[in-house]
Amino acid sequence: MTLDGVTYEKNDGIAVITLNRPEKGNSLTRRMEASFREIWSDVRDDAAVRVAIVTAAGPRHFCTGFDVSSAKPDEAPAENRPLAESVFWTSRQNQVWKPTICAVNGLAVGGGLHFVVDADIVIASETAAFMDTHVNVGMVGALENIGLAKRLPLGTALRMTLMGRDYRLPAQRAYELGLVDELCKPEALLSTAMTMARAMCKNSPQAMALSQQAIWGSLDRNLREALEHGWALLRLHWSHPDFVEGGRAFLEKRDPAWNPDPNARRK
Repeated sequence: MTLDGVTYEKNDGIAVITLNRPEKGNSLTRRMEASFREIWSDVRDDAAVRVAIVTAAGPRHFCTGFDVSSAKPDEAPAENRPLAESVFWTSRQNQVWKPTICAVNGLAVGGGLHFVVDADIVIASETAAFMDTHVNVGMVGALENIGLAKRLPLGTALRMTLMGRDYRLPAQRAYELGLVDELCKPEALLSTAMTMARAMCKNSPQAMALSQQAIWGSLDRNLREALEHGWALLRLHWSHPDFVEGGRAFLEKRDPAWNPDPNARRK
């Protein structure tokens, strides 16, 4: 399925979402946000989809941010509404709790960093780089930059934010600092992402979803609150059929038959 500036494919439990405006640096437009809302809604609601991969077309750019030429000079790139009603680019922003891999093929700039900082796992081509240009065009570096500060040393996040286009974080350095989880040759980028995704497809969807919520939720809580939240999610899973199926399959030496329904309850 091809929507405005995005290609969406599903196969064997894996959804591949490809930014597809290489002639425009795979930049984002206001119309593309509706495409992403539709895509993430389908990822969330299709029980056959276990993992999502976000990548981009072409060898040079992952995403160069918001295409300012697609909006009027005085038009904001998002609605002037509360955050939860305005920004819908990523799985996290759409409340999708399925593993998401970001495969960065080239330069990631500004709004393109949404996909990086909200991914569960980030892999990057050795030729990739990361940059933020909000302040260069008179915009505030906030949402993506807060995500950078969660995944990078504070000084590096501020350096990217305040130096703008005069500082590019190379893929190798991003890997050393933890923004990138794995580096690979450009030609191996998608196959590496697919290998990771296939491994995740073997696991309980509900167990992965609740594990994601426990870990991401810990970023907003102190240690005691994070542990209590994790304990509540762990106990919630005890009533799901997958909790019994995993142990039973292990003892019977067979592949588990997972139940993709998050609302299923064992008898």
